[in-house]
Amino acid sequence: MKTLNILLIEDDMIEVMKLNRTISSLKLNHKIIEANNGEDALKILEQKDTLPDIILLDLNMPKINGIEFLSILKNDDTLKYIPTIILTTSNNQKDLLECYKIGVAGYVLKPLKYEHYVAKLEKLLAYWSINELIKV
Repeated sequence: MKTLNILLIEDDMIEVMKLNRTISSLKLNHKIIEANNGEDALKILEQKDTLPDIILLDLNMPKINGIEFLSILKNDDTLKYIPTIILTTSNNQKDLLECYKIGVAGYVLKPLKYEHYVAKLEKLLAYWSINELIKV
């Protein structure tokens, strides 16, 4: 399994800690790049020499929300190829439809129980680490 560079866009520090804790408890070597909002994420992505393999994106964020961020990403000739997976608490059908319309690689609901979260994340990361990813 290959090591992934993962850009996590999440404004809730507890969620950031939860993801980092999950990755270390599963003994995975994936590298997490953290952005607390869409604007910070875009600054990171502007440095096109170190693009992430996948993006984990929360929908409910200040400044630029997840759907707006996704639209910006998909309008960029380089960034549009980075698989973006929504990781959210929102099971709003309108959000779900909008994300798939814009072009997400996945839409994952964060379970409330930590052990369910770990199980979901393990499968998600295993899937993306065996995928053939485009190096843009």
